[in-house]
This record gives sequence, C-alpha cells and structure tokens, in this order.
Amino acid sequence: MTKTANDKRPTHIVWQVMGEGDKARWTRIGAGWANHDGKGITLSFDAIPMNGRTVVRAFAETENAQEGGAQ
Repeated sequence: MTKTANDKRPTHIVWQVMGEGDKARWTRIGAGWANHDGKGITLSFDAIPMNGRTVVRAFAETENAQEGGAQ
C-alpha cells in the first residue's frame, strides 16, 4: 500500500532547477509522499518541466515560508 496525494503532509518536495550554483533558480513543481514499505515515493506534479533539472528533496518546515530555498 502506498501513500497518495490525499495524505496530509508530503515527505518530499519536487523542484525544477534552472542554472547552476548561486544563480540557480528553484521552482516548486510538486510534492512526494514516502511509500509505507519505505521502498519508493509517490509523486504528484503541479507542472512538468520542459528543461532544467528535476530535484526531489526531503520536506523541511522552512519550505512552507519560502519558495526556492531548497539549496
């Protein structure tokens, strides 16, 4: 059984990253929930990036207050 977007709080955030280093721009494009068996993550996308990198990072409370702070 896996967790889905209906669960309360995501365990991961999905980001699109454009650029490199200090000039990189991080845009939140979705969220993820860890599977109950611990062997995967269920992802829900609000947007699909056409270029750049896609990064999945563990959710942090500070990401609620600011977008793009995942560096």
